[in-house]
Amino acid sequence: MSRFVVFLTLIALLPTLSFSFTPESPTDRRILVLLDDVSLKSSHSLFFKSLQSRGFELEFKLADDPKISLQRYGQYLYDGLILFSPTIERFGGSVDLAAILDFVDSGHDLIMSADVSASDLIREIATECGVEFDEDPAAMVIDHTSFAVSDTEGDHTLIVSDDFIKSDVILGKEKIEAPVLFRGIGHSTNPANSLVLKALSASPAAYSANPKSKLSNPPSLTGSAISLVSVVQARNNARVLISGSLSMFSNRLFRSGVQKAGSSTKHEKSGNEQFLTELSRWVFHERGHLKAVNVSHQNVGEANEPSMYRIKDDLEYSVEIYEWSGTSWEPYVAEDVQVQFYMMSPYVLKTLSTNQKGLYYTAFKVPDVYGVFQFKVEYQRLGYTSLSLSKQVPLC
Repeated sequence: MSRFVVFLTLIALLPTLSFSFTPESPTDRRILVLLDDVSLKSSHSLFFKSLQSRGFELEFKLADDPKISLQRYGQYLYDGLILFSPTIERFGGSVDLAAILDFVDSGHDLIMSADVSASDLIREIATECGVEFDEDPAAMVIDHTSFAVSDTEGDHTLIVSDDFIKSDVILGKEKIEAPVLFRGIGHSTNPANSLVLKALSASPAAYSANPKSKLSNPPSLTGSAISLVSVVQARNNARVLISGSLSMFSNRLFRSGVQKAGSSTKHEKSGNEQFLTELSRWVFHERGHLKAVNVSHQNVGEANEPSMYRIKDDLEYSVEIYEWSGTSWEPYVAEDVQVQFYMMSPYVLKTLSTNQKGLYYTAFKVPDVYGVFQFKVEYQRLGYTSLSLSKQVPLC
């Protein structure tokens, strides 16, 4: 009888366990949202509703809830995490800095917003992800030329930016016509770190400082080196979005009209909603996620894959590559996919032809060298998940 009860308990728990992005059901995803204040659920509802309308299941909790856990029985309960808790000094339950970094290291995705007076914990998470916020806790991004007209009499901390990353795969093909409103803190990225990309940058006239005090020293962050929003694609294809403003996700700024100082153009609606919606599509793998299937190789004119090749054989290699569109897998079309025939170094390097329907293929003559070779495809392009394919064959 006791074994029967245990069996029922396990069955009841299994559906709540989640895994990182799965090609078979990529939109069946659970996201944990940790909030500083429960009121954010309504004040930022447009952003949350956008996710829910695309099939995501959101679970809202206060960031200091003592029952928070990312895992159960060694399996993750969520596929994604949203941290809208910039002032939290210590998370509740079993969540801490290490737990969040392990979550990302396991291939899961993260959206995190800092803000003015961001806690040391939030700053540490950002640092571990490759960005550095201004060390001055009172600093904000100030711009005396690219500020919103509504902020004319203020301190010019409600800034306007349209310096977006140039990438259709990250921001979508539809142009963002209106600029984005931003009030918050800036951060820097390490140019040597190719995994971190500035998604939205400040103008050349911007700087980071305490708006309530006069500058006594040159600001540490200035100009377009200031990143307002950055994205990260880890080597394991986990994705991270880091913003220096929580209010940029708010209904108020989503709906707000925007006019840049010195410009006669007034937009009825800011670009915040489009910009952040499109970024979230990328972060949660609705775009730019590739999969490779049906890798095959054989002698020209034959159907079966041999156990070995002989020198100077003529062989064929093919692979199918698809991209997730948000609703289905579509053929990925590119002209820069290459295969290596590799032993210590590539003896053959061929750019694959494509039929424009997902199939990539080539043919070549086996080199006059004995040994164990590999067919290798290492495909890494801005905004796309990387592909790493390898098949080993002896050559005699």
